[in-house]
This record gives sequence, structure tokens and C-alpha cells, in this order.
Amino acid sequence: MENTNCIAKSESRKFVAPIRSNIGTLLEPLRRLASKSAVIRERRYGSFQINGNQHSLPTFIFTGPGAGSSNPIHLGIFATIHGDEPEGALSLIELFAELARSPVVAAGYQIHAYPLVNPTGYEDGTRHSRGGKDLNREFWRSSAEPEILHLEDELWRHHFDGLISLHSDNTSDGLYGFVQGPDLSKELLLPALAAAEMFLPRNEQRIIDGFPANRGLIQQGYEGVLSAPPEVRHVPFDLVLETPQAAPVELQVKANVAALKSILAEYRNIQSFAQNI
Repeated sequence: MENTNCIAKSESRKFVAPIRSNIGTLLEPLRRLASKSAVIRERRYGSFQINGNQHSLPTFIFTGPGAGSSNPIHLGIFATIHGDEPEGALSLIELFAELARSPVVAAGYQIHAYPLVNPTGYEDGTRHSRGGKDLNREFWRSSAEPEILHLEDELWRHHFDGLISLHSDNTSDGLYGFVQGPDLSKELLLPALAAAEMFLPRNEQRIIDGFPANRGLIQQGYEGVLSAPPEVRHVPFDLVLETPQAAPVELQVKANVAALKSILAEYRNIQSFAQNI
């Protein structure tokens, strides 16, 4: 098996999994990338207070070649909506490090990355936010949680072509994913799971997380999960990627990045084919 002590030769190689309570340590590699890269910028967004403490929802935006002037593909990637699942945030750090080195990998895309959807849960090392809520059961249910209000506003304003949520599951021994939205979601998830299998096994159980599954693909889900606005005219593809949390963090990062790069390539190919029909 390959050496798992190194994620990649990139900015992310310089860090190890941070202390969970330290948001600055977690985000520092992304902020360093944004300060040096012409294709990545940081946007401070979603300021709110809890118990007198100020918080925000950090956002990092990558603009690929050809995406600045024409009609770009808008993609939203969300991580750490459960505060005790920082593996998705680490995966976004590695993905953006690769994109900074080779922007052509995501040519035509504008990617909005939200590495820390649940900052208070991350600080506390808990699944729930400090408001006591599982934020991934609160969307489009008239929630008063500030994180949800800000993110619902983002989902309305940006009209994303695709949504990807990154999770890690401490009850699963392998990779799996949920799909929502159009059939295209399934067409993207299956090759993404195959790409991720270079690093971690797939969960082949017929029941995963209480839902029927077929080779790691689940077409049902929980109410209130992060998703496109209801009754939106343009329904984006919508995927949830789940890594087995007990696996080494380095391998979860590699698996997520491989899956994300597969999605970028597959969706761009599908779009190009549709335009040429």
C-alpha cells in the first residue's frame, strides 16, 4: 500500500489534522492559499453571534480558466455541517491546493467552498451546533438557526448548478453517498465512488444508515438536509459523499479529492456533450 503519511505535495502537506477547537489552525492553509493565488479568494460571510461570541461562515471561491467572462458552472461544496466531521474541510484544503497548482483541472468552474458550515460545533467537537441543533435537519423548515438562514440565502442567490456535501460516518466501514435532484446526480456519484475506491473500500451493504443502498448509492434521505431551494426552476445535481470516519484521515482526504475531481470532469463532459447535440 502507498505511503499514507503524505496527502500530496502541496500547501496541505505542511499541516496535520488540527486541534478541533482551533478554527484558525483549520483554515490557515486555505487563507494562505487565497493570499498567494490569483484564482482563489476568501470571502467573509454569514456573521452571527451566539452567547456574545462572534462567528462567521468562511467561504473560499475558486475561479477556473474561462469562468470569469463566459457562463461558468457554479458549484457549491459544503463541509463540516456536523462539527465533529472535519475531514471534509481537510479535503477542501487539499482540493484547493491542487487547483491552485493546476487551475485547468476545474476550467470553466466557479467553485464556492464552505469548509466550516458549523463553526460552533467544530469548536466544541460536537455533531450539533452550539444552539443544540443538528443543522443538517434544519434546511427549508423555517429554521431560526443563524447558520441555516445564511446558507439558505446563499443557496437562493447563487443558483448553483451542483451541490456537494462532504460527510464522514463513524458507523460505516466504507464509502457511500446519497443522491437528490435529477437523474444526473446518480450518473455523477457512481464514477465518483469508483474514483474514491482507489484509496478506501466501498460500503456494499444493502442497508446503509437505515436506507436501501445499491453499491454504496442511496436514493432516499433525511428531511431537512442541505439541498436546493424548494420549487427552484433550475434543479442542480445534488450529492452527498460519505467517508468511513474510522479510516486514516489522509485516506479520507485522498478519496474525497479523487471523487470531487471525477465529478468536475464528468459534469463538464456531460455539459459539453449536451451543447453539441
